[in-house]
Amino acid sequence: MVKVTRGMAAIGLAVLAVALGFAAVVIFLERGSGERVGGVPDIGGPFALVDHGGRAVTHDSWPGQHLLIYFGYSFCPDVCPTELQIMSVALDELGSDAAQVQPLFITVDPERDTVAAMADYVAAFHPRLVGLTGSDEQIRAAAKVYRVFFARGEGEDYLVDHSSFVYLMSPEGRLLTYFPPASDPATMADRIAELL
Repeated sequence: MVKVTRGMAAIGLAVLAVALGFAAVVIFLERGSGERVGGVPDIGGPFALVDHGGRAVTHDSWPGQHLLIYFGYSFCPDVCPTELQIMSVALDELGSDAAQVQPLFITVDPERDTVAAMADYVAAFHPRLVGLTGSDEQIRAAAKVYRVFFARGEGEDYLVDHSSFVYLMSPEGRLLTYFPPASDPATMADRIAELL
């Protein structure tokens, strides 16, 4: 008979918590708050933000364009720069088709991600990448329609815990697909090309 120690029980509970957390994210993405079309989650909607040039923009500011959207923040130590680099490589892989796609980086940390900070940050990635910020209320409203979770940590050099999916939206504002963290750029480019 195997004796279960407190350490083993703690590890078991930790594994269960991770599994339940993953299941919750999957359910969150797969359950729409409204109508679903063809099994696609109900994600996306209107937003009103400010771009890294200081201009007010909305979800309609890029007519006829597919939007490739990622929510993150410039102080993110690893995940956000990795995801933005993946998006940048995928856009390069698309070649001339990339002109049909507008990449957007929406901050979940508007306190530190000012217009000037976003301008500096997005310059390190794809030349067409637009950084978006705004008031706390504007960011929360945008995150809500895209069903993005985020929570600010404690302290002066806080981190922001956030979901990390890249969304591809149609020119009409409908979710076409989403890419999980650490997707292969070539695979992302191929899938985007299929949906353009």
